[in-house]
Amino acid sequence: QPKDQIGSYTYFPSTGMHRAAGGFGALNVYSRPRIPVPYATPDGDFTLLIGDWHKTNYKTLQQNLDAGKGIGLPDGLLINGQTRTSFTGDQGKTYKFRVSNVGLSSTFNFRIQGHKLKVVEVEGSNVLQNVYDSVDVHVGQSLSILVTLDQAPRDYYIVASTRFTRPALTTTAFLHYSNSRSQATGPLPPPPAGELHWSMQQARTFRWNLTANAARPNPQGSFHYGTIPITRTYVLANSAPLINGKQRCAVNRVSFIYPDTPLKLADYFNVPGVFSLNSIQSTPSDGAASLGTSVLGATLHDFIEVVFQNDEKTMQSWHLDGYDFWVVGFGAGKWTQA
Repeated sequence: QPKDQIGSYTYFPSTGMHRAAGGFGALNVYSRPRIPVPYATPDGDFTLLIGDWHKTNYKTLQQNLDAGKGIGLPDGLLINGQTRTSFTGDQGKTYKFRVSNVGLSSTFNFRIQGHKLKVVEVEGSNVLQNVYDSVDVHVGQSLSILVTLDQAPRDYYIVASTRFTRPALTTTAFLHYSNSRSQATGPLPPPPAGELHWSMQQARTFRWNLTANAARPNPQGSFHYGTIPITRTYVLANSAPLINGKQRCAVNRVSFIYPDTPLKLADYFNVPGVFSLNSIQSTPSDGAASLGTSVLGATLHDFIEVVFQNDEKTMQSWHLDGYDFWVVGFGAGKWTQA
C-alpha cells in the first residue's frame, strides 16, 4: 500500500524470465505533503533503471537453464533500455536521481563525472546522508541520490559498470547542463579499486536516519525493535543445484514450484495436498536438493529473525515481499547466535 511506504521501487514479474525481456518498471512513492522530508525539496527527479542485458532471447535463456546450463555473462548494460540517453538540469540546482538495478545477475557501480552523490533513501527508508564518489547498486536494489549541478556548464558522463565480472561491462549516459555549450570530454571516471570488501563496507554505511520521518508522521526511530523478543529464527541457505538435469535455485535444499492452486486460496479454504509446512527446514542441512512447494510457518504477531546464508561464489540477492524488514548486520563466515 503506497500510504505505508515512501521511496524508489521497481516492479517486475517474479516468475519465469520475463524481466530478461524488459518486463519491469519504476514505482516512485512520494511523501504526503504533511510529512516533512529530511532534505530540501529537489528541483526535479530522474528515474534511472539500469541493468545487464542479454542479446539471447529470454525463452532461450530459460531453455539453457532447463538443459542444466547457466545464463552466461550479459552482453551489455542499459540505462532506461538505451545505450545513450541524457538528463538535463539547470546549473546550481539539485536533482534527485532514483537509481535502480533491474538486471538479472550483475551488480553495477554508479558514478557521475565531476559530481558528488548524496544518498538520502535506500529501499524505502530515509538514511543518514553520506556523500560518495560512487555507489554500488545490487540486483533489485534502489537508491535515491541527490546531485547538485555545481560544476562548469557543460555535459558530464554518467557511468555504470558491472562489478565482480570479468570483463567489466560499461555503459554511459550524459548529465546535460541546460546552459551547456560543450560535450562531455575526458576519460570516464574509473570505478573504485576495491571489490567485494569495498562494496560490503559501503553497504554498512547505509544506516537508518532515526529522527527522520518516512511514510508516517512519527520518526523512523520511534519503535525500538531491538527490545522486542525474537519469537523464532530461520536460517535460509541458498544454493544452485541441478535437479532432474535442470539448473535450479534452492533454499535449504528445496527448489520452489508453484502449485496449481494459489497458496493464499489453499490456506484460506484449507485445501489439502497443496503445500506442507514441513516441506522445508528452518535451518540448512546436508543432502540432495528436491522440488517442492516450500512454505515456512509463522503465527500472527511473531517477531522473526531471518538469516540469509550464501555459500555460493557469486553475489546473491533476495527479494522480500509484503512485510517490513530491517537489516541488522552482515558479514563473512557462518552465523551463530553469539
